[in-house]
Amino acid sequence: YRALTFILTFLLYTSFHLSRKPISIVKSELHKNCSSVSELATIASSNGRGSQQPSLTSLHTDVDCSWKPFDKRNYKQLLGAMDYSFLCAYAVGMYLSGIIGERLPIRLYLTVGMLTSGLFTCLFGLGYVYNIHSLGFYIFVQVANGLVQTTGWPSLVTCIGNWFGKGRRGLIMGLWNSHTSVGNILGSLIAGYWVSSNWGLSFIVPGLIIAAMGAVCFLFLIEHPNDLKSMYAQNSCPGKSVPTKSWNGVNGHTEVYLQYKDNKTQSYDTELLLPRDSVCVPVQPVVVVKRESEPSAISFMGALRIPGVIEFSLCLLFAKLVSYTFLFWLPLYITKAAHLDAKKAADLSTLFDVGGIVGGILAGVISDKLGKRATTCAVMLLLAAPTLYGFSMISEFGLGPTIGMLLVCGGLVNGPYSLITTAVSADLGTHKSLKGNARALSTVTAIIDGTGSVGAALGPLLAGLLSSGGWNRVFYMLMTADFLALLLLLRLVTKELASTKSRPISTVE
Repeated sequence: YRALTFILTFLLYTSFHLSRKPISIVKSELHKNCSSVSELATIASSNGRGSQQPSLTSLHTDVDCSWKPFDKRNYKQLLGAMDYSFLCAYAVGMYLSGIIGERLPIRLYLTVGMLTSGLFTCLFGLGYVYNIHSLGFYIFVQVANGLVQTTGWPSLVTCIGNWFGKGRRGLIMGLWNSHTSVGNILGSLIAGYWVSSNWGLSFIVPGLIIAAMGAVCFLFLIEHPNDLKSMYAQNSCPGKSVPTKSWNGVNGHTEVYLQYKDNKTQSYDTELLLPRDSVCVPVQPVVVVKRESEPSAISFMGALRIPGVIEFSLCLLFAKLVSYTFLFWLPLYITKAAHLDAKKAADLSTLFDVGGIVGGILAGVISDKLGKRATTCAVMLLLAAPTLYGFSMISEFGLGPTIGMLLVCGGLVNGPYSLITTAVSADLGTHKSLKGNARALSTVTAIIDGTGSVGAALGPLLAGLLSSGGWNRVFYMLMTADFLALLLLLRLVTKELASTKSRPISTVE
């Protein structure tokens, strides 16, 4: 059942990221490079067909060029606003999602979120089918989709944290978190297949996939090992079970009385004292088992007081800013810098996510072996900054160096992001100060990822604003964010290096 839970939750969040990726692929189609159209119009005019030239230019401008309202000169700001609307709603919703998720059944909460996310993803694609050119429509769909997608991460991290202990959590979570990159790769390939012919299908197909996975979640997800025990208890043979009757005691305690049966016949006096219905009344001797009440959900401020939550949350803000800027803008950057068409740029951008898979697993393995999560993140952040500078020179490289740079950059950028959102979140959510209250895991995860999502919202927005002055400005912003993330971890790194104990995640235990 652990293997089933691992695979199922992996596929569920793969579908979440699969449905987020199409917007970055379709951007180059929403605003095309219209130079070829201008050249065609010039050729037509030079052939002396002055009477036909206006209709020819109009035809190509409306059909083959950009999709209104993204045909304007400020198209980068408009595309950035769409990213920002999704990610801002995601960041705000994430803080609420963890609190709500602790108080509702994970399976039902996740199912509703996936079905509605599929609906809104398909709605974006239907904008192409029904020829919708209203910016407000696309912004509304992005905001709504951002809100419902927050159901995924806290729920799934809580579920996987329930099934796997701290033993080799870095490796397990590193492998599991590769669903982010796998989802991005599949989303790029699916969206890229239709982007040039019918970009509406680039959204509709991923929308249908995540909705179908929502149905799979409802049918097969087991939230906690205790649910499995309860299921076995209910399905056990009635002949071997002992008849029980439960009464609610004081202060939420439950007292379970087990009836003792012997082969002796009861006396007439005893029978008179017994009720004549099916209610089970305890007869001497009686065994009483008391179960403590369920731990209450942790408050928002209580979660913030857990050592390490604030530092890792703010670090993730800048780490996720870098990662999500690549997620939403990398295909367009490759199109403009390397002069490739939308489909080739989509295929090439998947190498960044392949590197992210390796980086996430490597970060988990190293942090498990050294017992130093913060130090592992800090080293990768330190190496990422010069790599980002090298990546800004991609237009001067050949295909081979570009592929290598994509792989290395993906590993160093996504490694810390992967480690903080999975293993570190799970460690902090089961911190020893919580005294075994596992219900804090969802709230802690939501706080860390919600804070990171603020950076995820700011990154693509700033990229849209800064890219109008040249792509170099975008990469300087990304390098600055990496250094700030590194600075926020210095206290925890110092604490880890000063510690003489070599045990996993010493800074947050």
